[in-house]
Amino acid sequence: MPADLDARLTDHAPTVLSVFRVVFGLLYCVHGTSKLFGWPVSTDLPTGHWPYWWAGLIEFVAGVLIMTGLFTRAAAFVAAGQMAVAYFWEHQPLALWPIDPAQGGHGGGEPSVLYCFAFLLLVFTGGGRYGLDRLRGQ
Repeated sequence: MPADLDARLTDHAPTVLSVFRVVFGLLYCVHGTSKLFGWPVSTDLPTGHWPYWWAGLIEFVAGVLIMTGLFTRAAAFVAAGQMAVAYFWEHQPLALWPIDPAQGGHGGGEPSVLYCFAFLLLVFTGGGRYGLDRLRGQ
């Protein structure tokens, strides 16, 4: 039974990877739209404000690319790097562990670490069965 379940789940892995990519790309993109356009939550950042506005630009562009599955590996590489920088510049100096409330709120560094490793996974696995990279023959 476990071997049969494993085989059945493995067959669906590329499709589920595509769903994973779309969800993480969308959530990442929304971080960018909040910083750049004040939607859906306004952050009131002036245009060009370093580093947050520029982080929003990376989040928006990389998020759209990841969500659509276009240049997935390259966009995920940039996004993983940006999230590592966010963690080490903003969160880690406040406390050693990402879950520590001293990092802002309830473990302020945890989302940065989770996004970083989710995008790192996409760097190595690609975007899954569905995405624009597949149309390009990637």
